[in-house]
Amino acid sequence: METSQGSIPITGAAGFMGWRLTQRLLDDQMRQPTSIISKVKDLCLRFWCVFFLLPALHCCIPVPSHALTVEHIPFADRTTIGGKPLPLRNAALLHYLKFLMAYVAALYLPEGVKAEDVLSDVPKRLEISYLVSIKGPDFDKGAAPVLERNQTPAELAKLQRRIDRINAAYKDVKPGDRYSLTYLPGRGTELALNGTPLIIIEGADFAAAYFGIWLGREPIDAKLKRDLLKGR
Repeated sequence: METSQGSIPITGAAGFMGWRLTQRLLDDQMRQPTSIISKVKDLCLRFWCVFFLLPALHCCIPVPSHALTVEHIPFADRTTIGGKPLPLRNAALLHYLKFLMAYVAALYLPEGVKAEDVLSDVPKRLEISYLVSIKGPDFDKGAAPVLERNQTPAELAKLQRRIDRINAAYKDVKPGDRYSLTYLPGRGTELALNGTPLIIIEGADFAAAYFGIWLGREPIDAKLKRDLLKGR
């Protein structure tokens, strides 16, 4: 829309009315002393910007979106592993001792992977965003009993050195911190804290056992496993 001031984009009827009001006020003041005209012009310009221009610009600014939010914790719709996108399967809350909210976990899997095949040699990622503080050495205390339930003594003995290595890599976390476990076939399982890689542990057998803490035959929490695998 063209105005006497040049070509100016006006957003909707409200914007047009605001601009016309500015023009009328300016025209009414043309016969006033220059200092008064300047003040009125400045006032009207601010009025138009605050009530019409800024809201219009705000509507044009893209707002980041996330696929899923659990307990105010957002998770991206997909992630990339080995150059390939993996969609978010689901995210769910873990209650410790049934009343303490410990963390929210999210599972990323390739399309078409069945729940029973989650521990097979396929790319996967588990992201865990913490709602409580945990000391680094305490991560082993929660994992060890679950690993023992799901592995034979011989299997556990074969994995023990690698389990010790990943346990040593854990650092203290506070609410808002996020660990991720990412498995890529042929590369191994990467543990990262807030996006910073800490260690990579080799072996598909290790990945199956360690992801089994959350997704195995006897996981740390059966409801969490069901929620993660059922999809959205």
